[in-house]
Amino acid sequence: MNFHLRGVKLGSLISCAACLILALAMQYSSLGQRIDGAVMDIQQRILRSALPVSAGPDVVVVGIDDESIRQYDEPLTLWHRHLGDFLQAAAAGRGTAVGLDMVLPERSYNAILPGYDEALMRGILAARKVMPVVAAITVDGSGAPREVMQKIRLVLGANGTGMALFPLDPDGVVRRFDEQLAMDGDTVPTLTGQMARNIGKEPRAGLIDYSIGNPFNYIPFHEVLNAYRTQDFARLRTFFEGKPVLLGIVVSSLDRVRQPLNLAAWEDNANLAPGVLAHAQALRNISGRGLIQPLADFLVLLLIAAPCVMWFAKKTAVIPVSVLVLWLLGLVAFSSGLYRAGWHVPLSGPFIAALFTLFGIGARDALVILRERMLLKRSLAGAVSPTVMSEIMAGRFSPELGGSRAYVCVLFADIRGFTTMSEVMPPEKVFAFLNRYFERVVQQIHKYDGAVISFMGDGIMAIFGAPKAVTNPCANGFLAAKAIHQEVAEFNRRLIADGLKPIEIGVGLHAGETTVGHVGSSGRHDYTAIGDVTNVASRLESLTKQLGFCIICSREIAAHAEAFEALVALGPQSIKGHTEVEVFGWNRRFGD
Repeated sequence: MNFHLRGVKLGSLISCAACLILALAMQYSSLGQRIDGAVMDIQQRILRSALPVSAGPDVVVVGIDDESIRQYDEPLTLWHRHLGDFLQAAAAGRGTAVGLDMVLPERSYNAILPGYDEALMRGILAARKVMPVVAAITVDGSGAPREVMQKIRLVLGANGTGMALFPLDPDGVVRRFDEQLAMDGDTVPTLTGQMARNIGKEPRAGLIDYSIGNPFNYIPFHEVLNAYRTQDFARLRTFFEGKPVLLGIVVSSLDRVRQPLNLAAWEDNANLAPGVLAHAQALRNISGRGLIQPLADFLVLLLIAAPCVMWFAKKTAVIPVSVLVLWLLGLVAFSSGLYRAGWHVPLSGPFIAALFTLFGIGARDALVILRERMLLKRSLAGAVSPTVMSEIMAGRFSPELGGSRAYVCVLFADIRGFTTMSEVMPPEKVFAFLNRYFERVVQQIHKYDGAVISFMGDGIMAIFGAPKAVTNPCANGFLAAKAIHQEVAEFNRRLIADGLKPIEIGVGLHAGETTVGHVGSSGRHDYTAIGDVTNVASRLESLTKQLGFCIICSREIAAHAEAFEALVALGPQSIKGHTEVEVFGWNRRFGD
């Protein structure tokens, strides 16, 4: 049932609203975020490959690798002296800022190794004379920040520490930079944020663009220390001059985070890359083109609503579907272009809106067509034979006036003496009688894929082989004729039980090439067969009484149906308005 609200279909309005609500729910759900993240990862891979962009002033990564760990006897937690020398090396190399993405000691080790604390603090003080120094703070298993030794904090200064954390997406991938990391939403200074501030860039939350710049190569920690300890300052300047420096662990078993792309040029790590590279890439973004910003919510809402309005399209589904497909393709290209310009278009909501509308419109139109077909089927169920109906429903039946040639078997059947019988019966009983009779006869015709063409009083005309093609129209027609006589025998037993006289019928069969199709006017026409084949079949039915056989058929029928029954050859017979026809008979006595 269709309701209209000021000219708008209520069904379309409800569908549009449902589409919008579903898409919005998807957009802001965990699943939507996963989809957006996966799509963004693909976009970044494509953009890095097809449209590479330089990172500008780059970030230097110094890596503590397996070889560096083998170079020194102390465990990593006691590298105070080596870290102090590294900071002085960075200062000698004239870097712009240095960040330490590694755990600094929580307490003093002077009681075990005298002078170790001072070695680290000397390095921090020497470096701070030349450039800002930021040390990472991590969290323990409960999520609380790990303390750094008080003396080191004082030497680092107020802006000398930052949390080495990134917010994780629902799939555990680092895609965003945001300093609102506290449980209550407060801002927490981060290692990357403090590094950015120290080089004059105020960080703002956004998405890390992993597509810009080349993958990172690191400088081994021990090479930096060797250059410093041999006073090779020229080499240190080639390492660091004019660039921010990040020190981190790059061994495969420590400090790994999942990233959208592999930024480590030296290894294939299935995107489980050293954490220091996430800091380096975020710092690349902030110091260069900036972080990717999400599109404004109202613009996202417009993108979600755009495909939903197609529910109100008044055209057939072909146009809305075409528009939606083009819109989806355009949205992918549009979002990729905006991404390169610094804006992220979340696609899960708009895609769900488009797909829901696309399939919804298709389903709606399919239901309309199905309803129309069912209505047509109900309307025509009693007006045409099942074979004609199946061809109509399959779209193979042309409703145009005119005909085509086809090889068919034509069957005529008639009740003997029905005119005399009907003269003594009330009209309503004549109708009831004929309906009982035709109910049985038509079932047998349909059983053998025949099509009833017309009812002519007590007579019936049917054809086999059109509009539905059958392998042997003659055999189908002959078997149907036999089955009709068997039904009449059962019908007669019912008539006798009801105190009525039994009936006798005659059936005529002929086959050949003839014209089948629609005849009549454009306002009212019938499907029929016209030509010599039809005329001969009608005349052969008339011969049944004269020759005393239940079925009279032509040689054409006999040649194709002889395997089903022994026929009696009756020779050439004269028929009205036609040359003699060689005929065959079946069942000499009516009613047997």
